[in-house]
Amino acid sequence: MEFPSNLIPDEASPEWMNKGDNAWQLTAATLVGLQTVPGLMLLYGGMVKKKWVINSAFMALYAFAAVMVCWVGWGFQMAFGENLVEFLGKPDHVTLDQKFLLDRAFLGYFPNATMVLFQFMFAAITLVLIAGALLGRMNFIAWMLFVPLWLTFSYTIGAYSIWCPDGWLAKLGVIDFAGGYVIHLSAGVAGFTAACWVGPRSRRDRERFPPNNVLMMLAGAGLLWMGWTGFNGGAPYVASTDSALAALNTHVCTATSLLTWLILDFSVFGKPSIIGAVQGMITGLVCITPGAGVVQCWAAIIMGLISGSVPWYTMMILHHKIPLLNKVDDTFAVLHTHAIAGALGGVLTGFFAVPKLSRLFFLVPDWEKYTGLAYGLQTGRRAAGFKQMGVQLLGIAFIACLNIVTTSVICLFIKLIVPLRMSEEELEIGDEAVHGEIAYALWDDGEKYQMSKNNSVYDVDEFPSSMSKNASYELSQMV
Repeated sequence: MEFPSNLIPDEASPEWMNKGDNAWQLTAATLVGLQTVPGLMLLYGGMVKKKWVINSAFMALYAFAAVMVCWVGWGFQMAFGENLVEFLGKPDHVTLDQKFLLDRAFLGYFPNATMVLFQFMFAAITLVLIAGALLGRMNFIAWMLFVPLWLTFSYTIGAYSIWCPDGWLAKLGVIDFAGGYVIHLSAGVAGFTAACWVGPRSRRDRERFPPNNVLMMLAGAGLLWMGWTGFNGGAPYVASTDSALAALNTHVCTATSLLTWLILDFSVFGKPSIIGAVQGMITGLVCITPGAGVVQCWAAIIMGLISGSVPWYTMMILHHKIPLLNKVDDTFAVLHTHAIAGALGGVLTGFFAVPKLSRLFFLVPDWEKYTGLAYGLQTGRRAAGFKQMGVQLLGIAFIACLNIVTTSVICLFIKLIVPLRMSEEELEIGDEAVHGEIAYALWDDGEKYQMSKNNSVYDVDEFPSSMSKNASYELSQMV
């Protein structure tokens, strides 16, 4: 019996490559990319004050581009390449060579080019999440320096330690299905640490910080949620039953977390908050990420209940009682939504991980070591369960300490070159002073527009500062 012509191996489709897996992995990579550009760009641009729309979106766009160049230049090899030390690979430009890119990846049935692209998307979104803690005051040149430095000296260490088969935490058996530690815990801790060094926004921006465009914010949030199908569904590197389970668990946990946050907001503050619902969505997405494909669906619901309540308490109640949390200006609360939710997910994964599902994900002979504490107690393998929980806690401690130290050193180094913080004038004016552009430029200076049925002077403070404050506008019925 002969294979159909489209399944016959050839030079472009070698025997080791699975076309279905390769197609899914490229699709998953694109979904993760859409989470960042345009997802987080819209989310950030919609949530900040009007004067910071361009700066916030531009920080995300720059990071995406800068990480791409650094990743193929040396980052991928440092995160997944030949062993240099137990927590880092050798920097090498081999990633730019076609011979390497067309070869089989270290995991999966697809070429290195696909793996490099998929892992780039993970690296890029991590830097953009860090930006969420620094919006509205970080010097853009300082940010341009921060991105390649942090990718090189922090992200690669975490990725190699946990995801590379030769990494020391990987050998111990830590479970981080799709980046609860490598991406979210890292971004939350690094963002909070960098925010401490950069300093707070202007007092005016901190005291009154309404979103400038709620629908744009929701569009970004929607792209973030839907893109997580690729984020977690692509983690097994194969179009398998486990990738399907991971995608389902992701949405189950997220929906539960959103509803939990919503109920708490309504119960305590008397009103359901759309911003609160978005925060609950994010904490659910983050919490399920370390264990998306190794826990059962009912466990995903429990994880959603916890991710919708614990970060809610730390953000809405505890944050105002702890001086350090109150002092550091973490713009979008990435410490709560990513660091705390990511750590929770890691611990809960250590508790709920199912040995059979771990076998489907890791596909290694010693899969039995990936046993959650709950199943260890149930099956009489208590030692394996407690060991798994200990390894999960060790992973949290390592990533937290790594990012506090490396982020602090990087910020202090950059401070020797350029200020970390914008000037007072830039803080006051915003985008127009920093970039020479404004987000909502609807007309040119001096032009008059018929805008309303009512004859009154429009509030010029709602329009760009480049317009004359003494100008009045004819407001009559729009045709």
